[in-house]
This record gives sequence, C-alpha cells and structure tokens, in this order.
Amino acid sequence: MVDYHASNNQQSAGEVNAYMEQENDWDRDLLLDPAWEKQQRKTFTAWCNSHLRKAGTQIENIEQDFRDGLKLMLLLEVISGERLPKPERGKMRVHKINNVNKALDFIASKGVKLVSIGAEEIVDGNAKMTLGMIWTIILRFAIQDISVEETSAKEGLLLWCQRKTAPYKNVNVQNFHISWKDGLAFNALIHRHRPDLIDYDSLRKDDPVTNLNNAFEVAEKHLDIPKMLDAEDIVGTLRPDEKAIMTYVSCFYHAFSGAQKAETAANRICKVLAVNQENEQMMEDYEKLASDLLEWIRRTIPWLEDRTQEKTVNDMQAKQEDFRDYRTVHKPPKVQEKCQLEISFNTLQTKLRLSNRPAFMPSEGRMVSDINSAWHTLEGAEKGYEEWILSEIRRLERLEHLAEKFHQKAAIHESWTDGKEAMLTQKDYETSTLSEVKALLRKHEAFESDLAAHQDRVEQIAAIAQELNELDYYDAASVNARCQKICDQWDTLGTLTHNRKDSLERTEKQLESIDELYLEYAKRAAPFNNWMEGAMEDLQDMFIVHNIDEIQGLITAHEQFKATLPEANKEREAIQSIQAEVQKIAQSNGIKLSGANPYTTITPESIDNKWEKAMAMVPQRDKALQGELNKQNSNDTLRATFATQANAVGAYIQAKMEEIGRISIEMNGTLEDQLTHLKEYQQTIMSYMPEINKLEGHHQHIQEALIFDNQYTSYTMEHLRVGWEQLLTTIARTINEVENQILTRDAKGISQEQLYEYRASFNHFDKDRGGALQPEEFKACLISLGYDVENDKTVGMVSDDFRALLISTGNNLGDGEFNRIMGIVDPNGTGSVTFQAFIDFMSTETTDTDSADQVIASFKILAGDKVSCSDLGGNVAQSCPFHKRLWRHKRGHRGSLCGSSPQTRRSTASPAWRPTQDPTPLPAPSTICPSPPLCMERVTCRGGDARSPVPPFSLSPYLTTPFVLLFQGNAN
Repeated sequence: MVDYHASNNQQSAGEVNAYMEQENDWDRDLLLDPAWEKQQRKTFTAWCNSHLRKAGTQIENIEQDFRDGLKLMLLLEVISGERLPKPERGKMRVHKINNVNKALDFIASKGVKLVSIGAEEIVDGNAKMTLGMIWTIILRFAIQDISVEETSAKEGLLLWCQRKTAPYKNVNVQNFHISWKDGLAFNALIHRHRPDLIDYDSLRKDDPVTNLNNAFEVAEKHLDIPKMLDAEDIVGTLRPDEKAIMTYVSCFYHAFSGAQKAETAANRICKVLAVNQENEQMMEDYEKLASDLLEWIRRTIPWLEDRTQEKTVNDMQAKQEDFRDYRTVHKPPKVQEKCQLEISFNTLQTKLRLSNRPAFMPSEGRMVSDINSAWHTLEGAEKGYEEWILSEIRRLERLEHLAEKFHQKAAIHESWTDGKEAMLTQKDYETSTLSEVKALLRKHEAFESDLAAHQDRVEQIAAIAQELNELDYYDAASVNARCQKICDQWDTLGTLTHNRKDSLERTEKQLESIDELYLEYAKRAAPFNNWMEGAMEDLQDMFIVHNIDEIQGLITAHEQFKATLPEANKEREAIQSIQAEVQKIAQSNGIKLSGANPYTTITPESIDNKWEKAMAMVPQRDKALQGELNKQNSNDTLRATFATQANAVGAYIQAKMEEIGRISIEMNGTLEDQLTHLKEYQQTIMSYMPEINKLEGHHQHIQEALIFDNQYTSYTMEHLRVGWEQLLTTIARTINEVENQILTRDAKGISQEQLYEYRASFNHFDKDRGGALQPEEFKACLISLGYDVENDKTVGMVSDDFRALLISTGNNLGDGEFNRIMGIVDPNGTGSVTFQAFIDFMSTETTDTDSADQVIASFKILAGDKVSCSDLGGNVAQSCPFHKRLWRHKRGHRGSLCGSSPQTRRSTASPAWRPTQDPTPLPAPSTICPSPPLCMERVTCRGGDARSPVPPFSLSPYLTTPFVLLFQGNAN
C-alpha cells in the first residue's frame, strides 16, 4: 500500500488543498450515510460517464469498473487533456495496483493531497475509498477553477449560484444541500441562462419532485448534462449529500460558462466590426459635413461681397436685416457644424489610433485646415459687408434727411403759395364795399411783408437742392425740377403783388360813396340771424327724457315756438326789403355791387337759406317728439310689466324669509323632523326659480331700453337678487344649524328637551333674529337658565351660608365669571355669541360636572367636618351649621334640611325656583344624614298652596344643572 499522503505532503495546491483539509472528516471515522452513499454513487457514476463517453466507453459499477485502473486512467486523460503513462495490460493484481498508482500519481502531480486513499483499496473495490477518490478528482478538475471575486472553489460556486438565482422568488441558495431540495434553484439556474426552456412562473414550491424532475430532464435533453440525481432521493433525505449536489451544480456552471465564453467571443468580434463600421460611418459623415459646409461658404461669400447700392435707407435696412438674420439664424448652425466637424475629426483619429488603424485622411480640399481657411475668408467678407452696410445706411440717412428737409420746406412754401397767384389775380375789389377794399388794402400790405419774409425759405430750398446734387442723390432730377418751379413761381408772385396794390388803391376811392347804404341792413340782420340760429339749435337739440311727463313738456314748448313763426317771417321780409333798396340805389348810380356788406357777413341768401332750413326742421321736430312719446309709452309698459313680477317676487321672498324665521323659532317635532321639513321647504323654494328667471328676462328688456327708474315698484333687480340669495343662504344655514344641533346632541348626550329649552331661550333673546346674541342678551339668557350674574348668585340659592359655600369652591358669577364664560363662547372676541357656541357651552356645563366627593369636601370645609345629621335633638345646630339657613330660596320659604321638626309658613312671594325637569338623584353618601327623616313644609307655588315634600339634606339632587354649574367653574 502506497501512502500518497506522506509522499505528497510537500505539494501545495492552494484552494484545493485548503478545501480538502476542510473535507478530511467526511470519511475518516464513520461510514457513509446510506442515503448519501446512494446519491454519491449515482452522481459520481453519471459524472464519470459524461466524460468517458467522449472516449466511447462508460462504467456501470463505480467501485468495480475502476479496479483495474484502466478506465480510471482513461477518465483522467479525458478530463485533463494530458497523456498518462502507458497502462499495464496484465490481469494480475500487481498490474491493477500499478495502473491505479499511475492514476493516483497523476492526481498528486496536480497538487492534490490524497488523504488515506491507497491503490489497494481501489483494487479491492472499497466503495468508500473509490467515492472519495472520484470526489477528489471532481474537486480538482471540475470545481477548483471556479472562483468568483477571489473566493475559494466552493465559495465561488456558491456565490455564482446565489447571483444567478437572486432575482427569483422562493429561491435562497445558502448551501449545497437544503437549499436545493425543492428544485426551484435548479430551475432558476436554467431559466436565468435559457428562459426558453423553463416556465418558471408555473412551478410550485410545494411540489419539489416535479420541480427536480423538470430541471433534470431539461438539463439532460437540452444542455447535455446527464441526470446525476434522483428527485425522490433528494426529497426523501433530510439533508441531501453536499458533494453530489456540488458535482451536479458544477456541470451547470461549466455548461453555462462555456456558452458565455462563446457569446463573449462573438460579442468581441461584433464589437470590432461595430467599431470599424462606426469609424467608416464617421468618415462618411465627416466628408459629407465638410462638403456641405464648404459649399455653404462658397455660396455665402459672393453674397457678402456684393456692394450694390440701394436707393433708400429702408432698402439698406432690409439688407441689414438679412445680414442680421444670417448672423443669428443661418451662421450659428454652421458654427456648430464646423465645431462638430473638428470634434468628429479628432475623435475619429483617436479611435483609429486606439484601434491601431491608420490615420484618416480626408479627400483633397476637405481637410480641417481647408475648412478653417475658407471660414477665415468668410469672416473677412462678413466684416467688410457689415462695415459697408453701416456706412451706406449713414450716407442714405444723410441724403434722406436732406431730401426730407427739402421736401418739407418745399411743401411749406408751396402750401403757403397755394392760391396766392389766384388771390393776387382776382378782382374781388370790383364787387367789394368800401370797408372791404380798405381791408383788402391792409391785407395786401400784410401779404407784402409776409412775401419778403419767405425770401429766406426760397434761398434755403435752393441751397439744399444744390447739396443733394453734390451728394449724388438718386432722385436729384425731381428735386431740381421742384426747386426751379419754386423759383419761377417766386418771381411771378412779386410782379402780381405790385399790380394788385395799384388796383386796390384806385377802387377804394370809388366805393366810399356807398358805404352807408349797408349800415341799416347790418343792424337788423344780425339780431334776426341770431334768432334763427338759436331756433335751429333748439330744433336740432338732442333731448333725453325718462318719462311721459318730460316729453309732454317738450311737445308743449315746441307748440309755443311754432306760434311765434308768423311774426318772425314778417321781420325777415322787412330785412330783405332793405337789401332790395340798396340794389335799387346802386343800379341807379351805376355801382357794381358784390353782394357783400362791410358791416356784416350775413347775406340775404343766408337768411333765406336758414329760414328754409328752420321751416324744414319744424316737422322733423314734430316727428321726433312724437316718436319719443311713443317710446316712453312703450317704456312705461315695460316698467309696469317688470313691477308686477317684481312685486310678486319681492312679496314671495319676504314671506318666505318670515316663514323661515318662524320655523326656526317654533321648533316643532324632533330635530330629525325639523331637518326633513326644512329640506322639503328648501325644495319648495327652489321650485320658485323659474319666476326669478322670468323676472330676469323682464329686467333684461328694461336694461336694453335704458330705463333707470320705475315708479310702479320699490324693488330693484339687485335688491331682489340679494334677497333671493339671502333666502337661499338662510334656509341652507338653518338646515346646517339643525344638522349641527343633531351632531352636538349626539356628541354631548344632550336630551331633546334640553335642546328645546336652549333653543327657546336663545330665540327669545335674539331680538333681531340675526342668529347671534350680544353680551347683554347672552347674560340675560344665562340668567333665564339659572344664572344671576348681576348679583353674583344663582337663582334659588341666596342664603348667606350657601353663598359662603359657593365662595369656598371658588365660584363667582359676577363680572369675572361672566368674562370667563364670554372667553369660552367667544374666543375670537367678535362681541357676539352664536347658537352653536351657546349649545357647546351649555352641553359642557351640563355633562362635565364635579364629582360628589368634591362637593362633599366643600361641605366638610365649611362645617368643620361635622356633616353628620344623625343627632336630631337640640344639638343639631352644633353638628350641622347649615341646618337652619343653608337651603333657602330667594323668594321661597325658609326651613330645615334634616333632623329638625317640620315647620310650616305661608309665603306671599313668588314660588321657589324648581328645575324644569326633576333631576335623577345620585346616591347620597352614607356619611351624610344616615336614615334621615323626611322634612316637609308648606310653600306657595304656581299651582296654589300645597304641601311639598323636601328631601333630607343630600348632595345628589343638586349635582345637576344649573346648581352644578356653580361648583364646576371652581373644579375646572
């Protein structure tokens, strides 16, 4: 027997040896577990056959078929790819031992420690040693090379499995035994690499046999991994054999890693091809981009070098706009293209250099330097073009300024001279009166002064025209023609001015004789003309009326005006007769009259024309007034229609508002009944909406007719809108208030009767029905419910002893107490108390009472701990200091509380206050009046004189509203 452990103890195999040292105990002292041995035998046999079939052979029995060492050596040659020493073919035991030793030597030469494994055990068919040897071979040749992130072989294989199965549900690989029992890990490994082979979602964790068989069959059929395990063995074993699982899993690793290597190689080739294609594409893109950019530069430079002059500044500014558009729209993308071109060129050269490819040489004329040179030429042309545009604009602006100035002055002069020749050549003096001729003479003298003053303008016009000619103005011909026309006209005006002056002086002497003939005409014509103009203004006067009375007044005034027309016509005829007399005198003396009166501008023709116009306006005025009368009648009808509907709607809103107020006060039925009734009432009100819409239609007609007043109704549409909105708001608010009362009642535990009482008190003092109480109203309401805040006492509790009791508990319903209550019900300081705040306060006061122990403690303080009333004799006063006067009413009776004989007195005052409902007494503490007698006394009440039982002195009847409020303030 050869001891390979001793012979190879100097060899180290790193991770394999370390792992082997960890696995030394697997077979050192104990036999294999039968289940594990079965699994290992099947797995190792299948693993060996998966390699032996490459050599055309296989084994059936792992401990028998390796005894001669021949198939063992063949297995090592197949899995290592190396040749072992030539085996011995003899059948003797020594030959077999020698062959096995050759195999073991080969295994040891690979750096594997063989622990307690000798050739004799293998030759003798020792299953334990044979399986151990095969496991050592598997470790060395199938698992050793598996390493992930510098881990050991086993850890590397486990880490590989964990990473591959991490995304899958119900898979958690932590080891090589339990983690694989349900079969999901095997299926997850296959699905991760070949999802077409496994429908992972259809697998169930509770069916491990099906899962395992599915994975084994798929692996054998599609992945060429033989079935090395039995599903039933794995499932039936508490802890499957780790070595069998590792062996089988390593086959998956090698199967998938081989496929991954092939895929990596293919990807590498594709990557090289893709890089080459990308480089080729970048070369093509560079060539195209360079060609396009050079072509754009070639087309742009001639446009920038064009220096064709324009005639106007607008034309040059259009060129400037084109240039600006070029700079802001067309050039920036080309700048980007040029930059991108250089970047692409540099990137391409870098990629080619990194790929050990020759540098890229663009075609001739498309080098980066060629593009930069063309771009430099472009920018030079661009700069020159911009400077030329600016200089041309300045030149044309100067020319246009001068031309504008020339035309402006020429226009002013021509405007001034317009009609001057006609004025100077007219013979108006032949038909003018003496005064007119005199005026014409003075006017002519003024014109001569004006003519001399315009001499400077003519000279300026000529100077500007000369400068325009010198600056080569494009429209210089028209400027020269206009300037020549102005100069010629100036000479003509000078000659005509001299001639007219002579004619005016000669005519003046001839007309002095007839000057007085027009005087009387002027004196009478002016007043009559003013009267006609006033009458025409009145007849044309626009009138704005708002009712029938106003239009009737205008019609009456117009009739009075028509009555004065006959007298006015007589005055007109008298004035015309004066002008006829003037004509008669002029004809008889041979005087040619122009028809103008030097004392007035009113001509007989104008008088007749105005008279005719005035007479024509009279029937027009009649018609207009009648039309307005008809319009006012129509408007009055609209007013009446609107008023009828408005009065009905207003009355409806008022009635409903009052009815809502009455409903909120009466409070009939339960809160739920009130809520149902209010909602039904709300629906009834909403059904009235068509009447409101109808009224809006009438109001629209009123507005379209521009009617602003209506004497038939006091309602306006705005008022009714506000009223309608207030009605809807009020019913909605009332419904909300009842809903809040229901919420408060349910939340606070207030009875329906208490709510009725609170509501009645609140409504009683809400005088303006505004839904809120002022401080004084609120104070009165509190008093009505049992508070006397004016005298710092509670109604029904006025004895000095009880007042002392209240003070002992800290209660004071004076100003301080009222201010405290106001701070509760009006925390925002609005100065009013809403019903909801009032209900919240009362509900808090009635439900959150002091305990009986607290009240008893207060009585003990005042009584000196002498609260027992069991002594019914003469010492009652000493044992119960409040016995005599503790519980007397303001206007009621005075009597004993407990332990004393009943007293009877008749009172003439009002009956004592009693709660509206008999409170439910709390059980009296045993320390107060045990088994006290019943105290009776006669009192005067609303129902007459009756004997009313007064219960023995006990605290429980007074721990309810409103007595408890007095103690609660101090307790809180």
